[in-house]
Amino acid sequence: MDIFKRFDVEKDTQKANNLEVKEKVKCLIIGSGPAGYTAAIYASRANLNPVLYTGLEMGGQLTTTTDVDNYPGYPHGISGSKMMEDFRKQAERFGADIRFGIATSVDFSGKIHKVTFDDNKIIEADAVIIATGATAKYLGLESETKYAGMGVSACATCDGFFYKGKDVAVVGGGDTAAEEATYLAGLCRKVYLIVRRNELRASKVMQNKVFKSGNIEVLWEHQTVDLFGNDGVEGATLIKKKGTTHEEIVKIKIDGFFLAIGHTPNSIVFKEYIETDKVGYIRTIPGTSKTNVEGVFAAGDVQDPHYRQAVTAAGSGCMAAIDAERYLSELK
Repeated sequence: MDIFKRFDVEKDTQKANNLEVKEKVKCLIIGSGPAGYTAAIYASRANLNPVLYTGLEMGGQLTTTTDVDNYPGYPHGISGSKMMEDFRKQAERFGADIRFGIATSVDFSGKIHKVTFDDNKIIEADAVIIATGATAKYLGLESETKYAGMGVSACATCDGFFYKGKDVAVVGGGDTAAEEATYLAGLCRKVYLIVRRNELRASKVMQNKVFKSGNIEVLWEHQTVDLFGNDGVEGATLIKKKGTTHEEIVKIKIDGFFLAIGHTPNSIVFKEYIETDKVGYIRTIPGTSKTNVEGVFAAGDVQDPHYRQAVTAAGSGCMAAIDAERYLSELK
């Protein structure tokens, strides 16, 4: 039998028989963005022999960003995927064991924490660092995927600089959308704020900032149905609601299209044991990376509803590794 076919048969047999492979490690890191890789660098240098599972998107959300210009140490900028490759290589240089796999269930009920990957591999760990990030919400348009990194962004703070003096649009009606629109108004010539309803959900303070900005135009009761352009976003097609039965097609010319309709923290697999806020962001003890479960720590966007930057994620990854090292030293 062909060796690859034999491997597939053995793997299928294992799944069919519900066999589980167990392994014991000192420090387990779940997630491979700036937080996860930084935690791996610090944990490796502290001789914690960390095992890191990358998750489905190796390198995290940053790999979908073409150019990163605001991370210290890269004076000429760098692509998000290249930066994450550098982070990974640095972690591996110090001995981090980096593997591909997805956490499918956890058991944090005992002193030894158990995490199952891909439904058939159980890792038992003394300390666990959760760095699974958060996923930006999109409208679901095909053109969003087509123009990803070519005019479509979910982070004004990250990418706004590239649209200095240009026209852009922000989708959303909450505090995040108002904040992003206000930020972009300081950089761009014109900002369209596309709001599905006839009012903003944002706080009064944020609404006042929007209305006081002379270059923000709010498009009430508009919905985006498509984006168009040759080598990148050049405009958006909207539907404007008119009365209860009529709609009007509206086209606007823009260079950038920013989604600000929220993020989904990748925390659902941990919720049975780990406290989160109502959105799903993991709660940590202020000033630390500690969760409500002793020996389990959280870093990066999965616990950060406010900043969501590569540099803050990396910083929290450092905190988590130091917290884990101190926790493990007390176990001895």
